[in-house]
Formats: sequence, C-alpha cells, structure tokens
Amino acid sequence: MQSSTTPVIKDLVLVGGGHAHVAVLRRFGMKPVPGLRLTLITRDVHTPYSGMLPGYLAGHYDYDACHIDLGPLARFAGARLYHAEVEGLDAANRRLEVAGRPPVTFDLLSINIGSRPRTLDVPGAAEFAIPVKPIDAFLVRWEALIARVLTSRGPFRIGVVGGGAGGVEVVLATRHRLRQCLRERGDDPARLSFSLLTAGPVILPTHNPGVQARFQRVLTARGIAVLTGHRVREVTATALLAEGQAAVAVDATLWVTSAAAPAWPGAAGLAVTDEGFIRVDTHLQSVSHPGVFAAGDVAALSDPRPKSGVFAVHQGPVLAENLRRAATGRRLVGYRPQRRFLGLISTGDRYAVASRGGWSLEGAWLWRAKDWIDRRFMARFNDLPRMPADQTAPALAAGLADQAAIRELSTLAMRCGGCGAKVGSSVLTRVMQRLTAGTRADVLVGLDAPDDAAVLLVPPGKLLVQSVDYFRAFLDDAYLFGQIAANHALGDLFAMGAEPQSVLAIATVPYGLERVVEETLHDLMRGALASVGPTGAVLAGGHSSEGAELAFGLTVNGLVDPDTIWRKGGLQPGDCLILTKPLGTGTLFAADMRRQAKGRWIDAALASMILSSQAAAACLGRHGVTACTDVTGFGLLGHLVEMTRASGVDAVLDLAAIPLLDGAAQTVAAGILSSLQPQNLRLRRAVRDLEQTARHPLFPLLFDPQTAGGLLAGVPAHQATACVAELHARGYPAARIIGRIEAAGAAEEPITVNH
Repeated sequence: MQSSTTPVIKDLVLVGGGHAHVAVLRRFGMKPVPGLRLTLITRDVHTPYSGMLPGYLAGHYDYDACHIDLGPLARFAGARLYHAEVEGLDAANRRLEVAGRPPVTFDLLSINIGSRPRTLDVPGAAEFAIPVKPIDAFLVRWEALIARVLTSRGPFRIGVVGGGAGGVEVVLATRHRLRQCLRERGDDPARLSFSLLTAGPVILPTHNPGVQARFQRVLTARGIAVLTGHRVREVTATALLAEGQAAVAVDATLWVTSAAAPAWPGAAGLAVTDEGFIRVDTHLQSVSHPGVFAAGDVAALSDPRPKSGVFAVHQGPVLAENLRRAATGRRLVGYRPQRRFLGLISTGDRYAVASRGGWSLEGAWLWRAKDWIDRRFMARFNDLPRMPADQTAPALAAGLADQAAIRELSTLAMRCGGCGAKVGSSVLTRVMQRLTAGTRADVLVGLDAPDDAAVLLVPPGKLLVQSVDYFRAFLDDAYLFGQIAANHALGDLFAMGAEPQSVLAIATVPYGLERVVEETLHDLMRGALASVGPTGAVLAGGHSSEGAELAFGLTVNGLVDPDTIWRKGGLQPGDCLILTKPLGTGTLFAADMRRQAKGRWIDAALASMILSSQAAAACLGRHGVTACTDVTGFGLLGHLVEMTRASGVDAVLDLAAIPLLDGAAQTVAAGILSSLQPQNLRLRRAVRDLEQTARHPLFPLLFDPQTAGGLLAGVPAHQATACVAELHARGYPAARIIGRIEAAGAAEEPITVNH
C-alpha cells in the first residue's frame, strides 16, 4: 500500500506496460508530483523487452532476464497496479472500461499498448498461425510448440510469415533453439525444416542491401528456404497458400507480419489512422483529444517511423516530461524521432549484424555489445534505486484550473473527528445507488429502508453465527482489496459450516476531493459485493468514515443447523488434516513492500486470496469433516494449536506436503517475514523436537500470517483422499493432506513436524 499525506487532486492513468511507460514509471518514481495519482492498467505483470525476445527464443536468456517486472516498478513509482485489460474508452467522461472491474476515471491518459500482427485479414491465420504479438500470449504458445516438436516423429516443417527484421530473427532463433532441444534428447535435428515467407521481393526491406545480403547468406547456409513474392492469402493446419505460388507444406506457422492496433481507441472517437493507430502530434498528444497521449507502436506521428521498440524507448523520457507538464499546466516539449538508428539484428546464435543507414557489420563481438546494451537497459527497471521517503516537487495545486477543486482542497486540512469524520451523505447516496446490494426474505430491514439498524430474521431451528474482521489496506487497488477483505471475513462462516446471510460493511476512506472519495468507496464496496454476492448473502448496512489511510472490514452473519455446526474441538485420532489453500501471503506481501517480490508471485497470491472457501466447505461437509478453522493471522501452526487444544489430541504435520504460494520459499529464505511473525513465533513451544525442526528452511512458514487463507480441517482417513480429489476438481488445486491426528501423548508439546 502506497502511503502519502497529500490528497489526490488529479489522476494519471497509464494503459499498457510498454517500453515508453516503464520509463514514465521510473521517472515519476525518481521525482513524483504530489497530488498526482498514477494508475497502471496492464494485461501483463511482466512486460517483455522486445530487443531480447530473439535471445529468449534461442535459449540465451531466461524469462526474468528479458522481462521487466511491473510489480516492483509500479510500487517504486507510487502507482496503483491493475492487472486487467482495457475494453473501451468513454473519452467525453474520461473513463476507461476495464475487464472484470469497475470503470477507471482519469484526468490524463497515456496509451502504450503496442501492436499485434494483422491476422484477421487472412483466412485461417487466427486459427492456425501463432502470432508473435502480443508477446505474452506468444510465449505460452511457444512453450507448447517446443513440447509438440519434442513429442513428434519424423519431419517437422515450420513456416515463418514476415520478412522484416522480426521475422528473420524469429526464424533463426527458432531454428537454433529447436535443434538444440532435439540434440539434447538424442534426436535428429535434421528432421526440422524452415521456410521464411515474405510478400516483397527482398527480406529486410527497411535495411540497406549490405544487411540484406549478409542475412541471405546466413539463411541459405542454415538451410532456411527464403520465399520472396509470397503474399500469404490463406493458412491451413498443414499449408501456407500464397497468391500465384505453390502451397508451402507446414506443421506449424509463426506470424510476424505488419502490425495492427486494437479497435477501442478508434471506437472511442480518437483520431486514428486507417490501421487504427492513434494519431499524435510532436508532443505525443492525441491530435483530437488533449489530455490523451500515446507512444510506441500504437501511436502514429505525422512523420511515421517503423514499428520498432527503439522508438518507444526514446519516446519514454519525452512522454514522462509532457505528462508531468500537462498535470501542472505547463507548456509541452516536442519529440524528435531519430532519422537513423543503429540496429543490431541477431542470427540465432551469439552473433549479430549491425545496420545503420547505408553500412553494415557483423560479428560475435556485436552480439556481445548488444547483450551488454540490453542488460544495461533492463537493469534500469529491475534494479531500482532507494529513494528518500519524503520528496519535494512542484505543487500540483498550482496547475489546477478548477477553482471549486482548489476551495475543496483547502478544507481538507481541517477535517473533523467523531461523526464529522463520516463520508458525506451525498457521496454515500451516490455510491449506494451505483451498487446492487441484493435482497433476502430473512433480512427484514436492510439498505432498502432508511432505518437506524438492520433487522434480521433467524429461521426456526437455526443458529445465528457472527464474526467481524477489519484491517488496513495492503494494496492500492480498492476494488481488489474490498474483494479480498470480504472473502477473508466470510471465511469464518465457512469454517463453521454456516450459510452466509448478511454483512455489515465498515469502511475508512482516505481524505481527498469528493470525486476521489466517491470513486474509492464505490470501488471498495463493489469489490466486497463481488465476494459477498455469489455466497447468497446481502449487504444490509454499514458505516463509512474518512481517515488517514484505506481500511475495510465486515461484520458477517450466517445461519447454521445446531446439529451440524463445525467447531475447532472435534478432531479425532486417525483423522487426516487437509489444507485447502497454499501458505505464504504474509511473507510475500512483506517482500512486496520492499519491492523484492516478483509481480507474478503477487499476482498468484491475489488469485488465491480472492478464491472463496464456500465450495471447499461444502466439499469438506460431504466427506465427514470433524473439525475446521480458517487459516488467517495466527498462521497454520497457531490455528492448529487452537484445534488440538480444543480437541485434546496431538497432530503430526508433514512439512514437505504443505502447499506454498510461488515465491514464498524464496522470500522466507531471504529473511523477509511479516511484522506479525515474531508474535506468532511464540507458539513454537508447541512443537516437539523444536531445535531440530526450526533449522528447516520452511519452518518460518508455519507461523506466516495469512489473509483470506484456506480452510484447515480434520477428515476421517478413509474419506480424505476422495475429499482432496474433489477439492482439486472444484478449483482448489493446492489442496493437500498435510498431516494426521493422534491421541494425546504425555508430552506437553502437541505438534510433531516431520520433514
């Protein structure tokens, strides 16, 4: 969670994590603008660097070496990171439609989403070809292609469509990697064959004849058929059909042709080219919509340039400066694209050709130079400097043209306490009008009636189960935080076998301009309802206030049959212990605060945290659960101790069987632990043979506090395997049998840990 004492005055939203935007994030991290809130909406948490993609395909780089991790970079910049895809733009109301979440409003918008090969115009291309862009989707299909080649028998033919630098590098890198993979398995690499198809008369048409001749020589020497004059008009599963040419037989097709843009910028009314690229002026600002900027492949200057990452890299500093100037009402600066640039084009192996203007060179030393340049570029974004906690910059209020906003800002320093700290009635009313809280017959008085309290009906023969949870935000996405906080609170009901009936929300929203408070509260509540609604419960009321930081919680109410309520004290000797979700949220988010957690680790943790335990509870109930709890703040061991003490039994844990979130073992090994960990560690006295067990590297994870963790349950041994299989089928792939229950022994320590 980013912390700031400055209220939000303006919103700058970055769409896409392209080469220009990573420079924007770094520069705003180095020199923030107080009052300007950054939000990054990106389809990829790890953004690939196009300059290193051929090296990755060839096997010279691993995944992390050629990807910029947007998680730590966004935190460095103080930006909210939304892992989602933009589906539409309402330019008039300055609002983005985002898949799977509420709309995102902006004052300034910058778009850097790259491009993708044009496949819709060619029948069969979308179905049978593997487009190189978007790169994240390509890399998944690339791994599948490797597996397909390795399991094939006999000749395997690969066609690459596109004779530019991208197509040439891809075909050479693909050949290098696949032949190496076959050789390592003792297979014959000669059974692979490659064809490079291009519509024009020559390959590399934007480069000089010397470069073209060098690559023609390399391609010929490596047995790659170069088919010029082949404009592909149809793709099938087994052939490429070109105008006026014989069919080219293929078993797989890689598509590296001219670029296309997504449809939504043009559909929103932005001025675009015939291909859909956003028309921008020399300031990288939309020619039709001031306040909207674009860079990289998706942008089209009046003096067009090739779709190359080198231009996006050079646009980054200018874009960052102009966004800063636009936010503060200052004159923009111009971008001057270079007429000539040095291109270093790899040949698959550790060898490269240099191209600039009319001259060219080649050699292994050029690949080493390219490798040094690329690694140095990546280090700027993956090895971020430590910045002072408090930084000064020009006050954003000076650039405000809205006098009403200035007056509102002046009142923020004089906020009242007590009931004066409540969110205003008009804001609250508008938020509630935008939400669907749901109704139930047993909620007699809820949000549909302006009364002082909710009135709930407890049906005959049922018990009311009630719990409450409330905590500070640990991430900057109010929607996602609301979703996780609600899921965390509901876990107490599922752990007791109860059916959720209703919830009361308790929200603290940071001070800010009225529109910002409204947006935050709306996103928070909509996220909570995303977790509450599917359970059948309804939002019956709550309380909201303004405070120094975002915090949220719920009082949750559920109904249960007295004869089927689950308690912690029901474990029986012989039971198996089942855990439904992996551990590690505490250490991972502690690492995230230090910018030492990979974006994909946090992404996987968030996916686990929004996974409801309702279906898991139903599954446990069908398999004879004897006792249950949810694993939260006290960690696995703390909650297990509660169960063994209440049940009068001992437990044996299999440390190797405990499921962990990706990255948790690495962050614990680095000594990064939650701030609650030291208090949880006091329960280590409950472990037998503590001295030996504590030396195990994963031992600290037994005490790791969990947010929205899984259920820990005892299930009769004869039903445990079937229970885990059903949990896997119902969407809990990490569910495991992690131990067993034994009769209480003479020793005072109830927990034995096997490793």
